[in-house]
Amino acid sequence: MGIEKHHFIPEDMRGEITLRVNRIQEIMKRSGVEALLLTGNANVFYTSGRFFRGYTYIPLSGEAIYFIMRPDIYDTSSVRSYTIRKPEQIPSVMEENAIALPATVGYEYDDLSFSEVKRLQAVFPDATAADGGAVMREARMRKTPYEIGQMEADGLHQAAVYRRIPRVFKEDMTDVEFQIEIEHILRMEGCLGRARMSGRLMEINMGSVLYGENADAPTPYEFALGGAGTDPSLPVGADGSIMHSGHTVMVDMNGAFNGYQTDMTRVWRIGDIPEKAVKAHDCSRKILRRLEEIGKPGCPVADLYNEAMRIVEEEKLERYFMGHTQRVAFIGHGVGIELNEQPPITGRSKVLLAEGMTLAIEPKFVIPGVGAVGVENTYVVTDRGLRCLTPFEEEIQEL
Repeated sequence: MGIEKHHFIPEDMRGEITLRVNRIQEIMKRSGVEALLLTGNANVFYTSGRFFRGYTYIPLSGEAIYFIMRPDIYDTSSVRSYTIRKPEQIPSVMEENAIALPATVGYEYDDLSFSEVKRLQAVFPDATAADGGAVMREARMRKTPYEIGQMEADGLHQAAVYRRIPRVFKEDMTDVEFQIEIEHILRMEGCLGRARMSGRLMEINMGSVLYGENADAPTPYEFALGGAGTDPSLPVGADGSIMHSGHTVMVDMNGAFNGYQTDMTRVWRIGDIPEKAVKAHDCSRKILRRLEEIGKPGCPVADLYNEAMRIVEEEKLERYFMGHTQRVAFIGHGVGIELNEQPPITGRSKVLLAEGMTLAIEPKFVIPGVGAVGVENTYVVTDRGLRCLTPFEEEIQEL
């Protein structure tokens, strides 16, 4: 008995994929890109609803074309697809099927190695090469209603996990042991167990637990806060410290349950903590309430950052904001299929908010000798402001 073949794109996803392809094509027309040849994991998933080894070819108009290398197990009768062994076969397949060869092709410069880009450019030697990654980043910034629904489901699962976190804490356990217990809850809740990231400077396991002064340890990665980690090969997150009274524990764990992700951070305390830490945490919540109000379509992303800085300076907490020993100049980022999507929320951003954008906003503080405080939520931009997709109490709770 052979393996049952499933539709490459399920019937209930066909309209969704068409909507995404149409959005990409609108951006292509503005950008002067005649075709895209996509093979990066995130973009293949975005343009097909699944991951396969091969290529999504998007012309300037009409349906997407799929060149599938493996696995050869799909019923592809509902899509335009061809089986190939290597990308060099694509032009001959196109010519055999009366598909015009493109004059300009966009490639994923940010996602592929130099050798991969050069190989794909040689597939269409007479075409002008362009940055297709820029087109895809813009297309994926605004989510469809289906994508927002997937992220809403992620947020509910993530909140269900966070609700159970206090039950697994034990006196004198290490931060690594605590994180492993949280990871177990995540997996049992249905988490896929992997945070899909963009860029070579972004590596992490299933998330980050930052206890006490480890929150102030610098990291080479582009995270808001660091942590030393347990090995030089992955210098981020929990470092094996035994957790004692008088410190905070910041939990920023994986929210990937269905190919999309939500990003949520909450803080617990062990025993009493200084008033300065409580004040900084309250400031974080104050920032979020203000940004929820002003974060409407047309608002410059830079205004979110600048308004956060205004509140921090008003509270005289700037020396602790977004790090202490090592600080970062952003307060959040886009989120979706990848944890770190466009746009970064910085004071230099030229992007305007648009309805359907999804943002992880994380105004955080590091208080020396105590640990990290602050809240991170994932939001969707609506005409009424930012709507939270990670509904869970924000107060500092006691373990």
